[in-house]
Amino acid sequence: QVQMVESGGGLVQAGGSLRLSCAASGRTFSSYAMGWFRQAPGKEREFVAAIRGSGRNTYYADSVKGRFTISRDKAKNTVYLQLNSLKPEDTAIYYCATPCGKWEEIRANGYWGQGTQVTVSA
Repeated sequence: QVQMVESGGGLVQAGGSLRLSCAASGRTFSSYAMGWFRQAPGKEREFVAAIRGSGRNTYYADSVKGRFTISRDKAKNTVYLQLNSLKPEDTAIYYCATPCGKWEEIRANGYWGQGTQVTVSA
């Protein structure tokens, strides 16, 4: 059974930093991309960042480029999201996910964690 467990969320002031972790189990994750999404109250879930199975390529939403960094530790089956220069608009529940197959189908056919709350105060 595939499990994704996020941790590291919390309350931080604007300009501060957090590091989110997602521990995965139940499959060979080095063969699959992994990513982070977020959902703010009243908004749709949006893409934040992704990293290929090899770890060589990373992708970011424009809103977080230069502030957030995604990385993975294959030995630990863990993906991280370093959040720097946080803004109040970054407040959301952050989810990690990996596709069952194709990345493009991740929303409908992926493995998702339960989410971790990030709250940024002004």
